[in-house]
Amino acid sequence: MSHYFMDMGLGCALDFPVHTLGPTGTSSEYASQFFHDWMDKHYAKSRHEIFLNESYEKARKKIRDKNGLLIVANAYPKINDFYMDTSLKLLAAFVCDTPLYGLVTKSELPDRRLYIASHPAPTPLINELLPKGLQIEQIVEMPSTSAAAQAVSSGEVDLALTTEIAARLYKLNFISKTRPIHMLWSVFASNI
Repeated sequence: MSHYFMDMGLGCALDFPVHTLGPTGTSSEYASQFFHDWMDKHYAKSRHEIFLNESYEKARKKIRDKNGLLIVANAYPKINDFYMDTSLKLLAAFVCDTPLYGLVTKSELPDRRLYIASHPAPTPLINELLPKGLQIEQIVEMPSTSAAAQAVSSGEVDLALTTEIAARLYKLNFISKTRPIHMLWSVFASNI
């Protein structure tokens, strides 16, 4: 796994809380932990508590109210909104592979077309990972990969495209091969 990091002024945000997409088990949480560890290594006085939010937009609102950092996956379909927001400043960008992604289920699959939960960003992986013979009835959009896993756990859908972390958290089983996504992440700040 290779990582690239471009620091464009993080020295002015050493103790800012980090906000990103939750709940626990998302790739955003994983990338935020990578960011936290990178900051600890490169800045002696770095202190970054990580807060998980229902959406990137809700995370942005929280950092507008007080100093904070926002970590957003560049695969997020609405990332342009953050780049165009004049109240935000881009402070860093980094490449961090996600945890392994795959298709998970809670129990045996029904003999019909399947409902699959996924965050919108990684949905192209579904066709790549879907085992032969299985057919999709509908892809149900979820606010995060962890929420997709939660939907399988609660019986709302048959399958989910999710991370290995969320699969473990919700005690789900992979029925497909798995793979990471080599992803670019943006770190924004407000009030600096």
